[in-house]
Parts: sequence; C-alpha cells; structure tokens
Amino acid sequence: MTTNDRMHQEPHYFSNNHQTPVRPAPLLTRDQLFGQVKFEQVQKRIAPLRHALIHHPLYDAVNSRDRLRDFMQLHVFAVWDFMSLVKRLQSEVTIQRLPWMPPASAQIARFANEVVLGEESDLGPDQKPASHFELYLRAMDEIGADTQVVRSFVQKMARGEQWPIALRQLEVPPSVIDFVEGTLNCAIHGSVVEVAAYFFFGREDVIPDMFERLLELWDHGAVEVPFFAYYLKRHIELDGDSHGPWAREMLITLAGQDESSWKQAASAAELAIVSRIKLWDSVQTYLR
Repeated sequence: MTTNDRMHQEPHYFSNNHQTPVRPAPLLTRDQLFGQVKFEQVQKRIAPLRHALIHHPLYDAVNSRDRLRDFMQLHVFAVWDFMSLVKRLQSEVTIQRLPWMPPASAQIARFANEVVLGEESDLGPDQKPASHFELYLRAMDEIGADTQVVRSFVQKMARGEQWPIALRQLEVPPSVIDFVEGTLNCAIHGSVVEVAAYFFFGREDVIPDMFERLLELWDHGAVEVPFFAYYLKRHIELDGDSHGPWAREMLITLAGQDESSWKQAASAAELAIVSRIKLWDSVQTYLR
C-alpha cells in the first residue's frame, strides 16, 4: 500500500497549516458517563470538608525546626498506614494466587502495580530504592526527630503482635491512634470500593495540596531538610501527575453503575477526610 493510500484509509486530523494531528476526544461509554456523574456528585458532597482540610491552620504552624520535628513524630504514623490501603487494592485487582490467571482488568492492575512500585520501592534523593515510609524516617533522622516510637511499633508487629494491641500501647495522642485505626479497619474490613474511595479522596486527591502548603514554609528545605523536602516534592509529583488520576480511574471502574457502591464511596470519602481533619486539629494543639 502506498503512502497516499494509507493517508486516505486512515483518519487524519490537522489544524490549519500545521502538521499536528488533532484528534477528537474519545466518547465516553454509558458506563463511563454514569461513573463520571457519580464521581462528581461525591466530589461536590465532600467539597466543604476538603476545603476545610486544605485550609487547615496547622500548615502555617509548622514554622520552625522544633515544630517540624514534633509534627513529623506524629505524622509518620499516617505515612506508615498509607501502604495498607495500597496493598489491599493491589490484592483485589491483581492475581495473588497460584497458578496465575490474567486479571479482570489489565489496566487497573497496572495502576495498582505502578502505585506500589512508586510507594514501596521508589528511588530516594541518593538514587537508592526505599519505601516512602523509609524515606520519611530518614527525613526525621536528619532533623533529630524521635523515630523510636514508630520503629518499636513496627517491630512489634514484625514479631507477630496484633496491631490493635500494639497501637493502643503507643504513647501518642489519641487522635493518632484513631486515625491509624480508621485506616487499617477500612483497609482490612472495607469493601474494595470503600478502600478505593478512602484511598483516593483521603490520600491521593488531597496530599498534593496539603504538601504544597507545607512547602510554602519549607521552600528552602532542599538545603536545610533535604530528605523532607524531597519527600514532599516527590508525593506532589507522583500523586498529582499519575497516582491521583490512576486512583480516580480505579474508583470509577470498581464502583461502576452500582448505586450502593457509590453510596459506600461517598461515606468512605467523608470518613477519610473527617479523620484527617481531627488528626490535624490534635497535632495543632500538640504543637502549641
């Protein structure tokens, strides 16, 4: 087939005199349109809560190394529990049993695996693989924050101690325990749609905006607190550019056209954001 034949056979769209293809946006299927409408309804429902979280006064309060140190000693537990949501989603949308079978959706499986790759084995500023939890611990070490409490907690579970018992033994404000408990209960006992909603609305959707607020005070951090600045910027980059959109697509696909699933998603989204607001209220009080 000649080039001329192909030009007439294949659709080609050009704007004015520029040889840049201009392709029409793909039409949404009925299922996709339904999911998009439902997703936007959830967004609208939680918008006031999201606004309150993004404009919380805590971010402005983390304005010194001492306060950053105290903040990180509590926030680290929210860094740790994040991966339980991720791993639950991966276990639901990829095949974990043997013999292996193709996943129901290769696209959704890829989303989950990409998030795990970026969160569980990302490259740090030294170009060495590390989980984001480990990067955060290094950031705490560089400013002299106490990591013994969280390390002891993780070690207890590594030895087989039940997480609710280990969690209740922590010498931290009750709001930290409540926050982690809420995350783990959702990750372990929630439906896959509830976990996807908790993950997207409570983490991937708000983290870039939350961390941008922290960077406003620590824009010089690349020199003063390089690992902390890297951690913030890396999450802003990943969650804003890829993980967030992927998590959104995953939620829409998993909830589908099921009304009850979208009700679950809305409730889980509210619960996740309210839990974070309560945590921030407590941390702000602690900093005072």
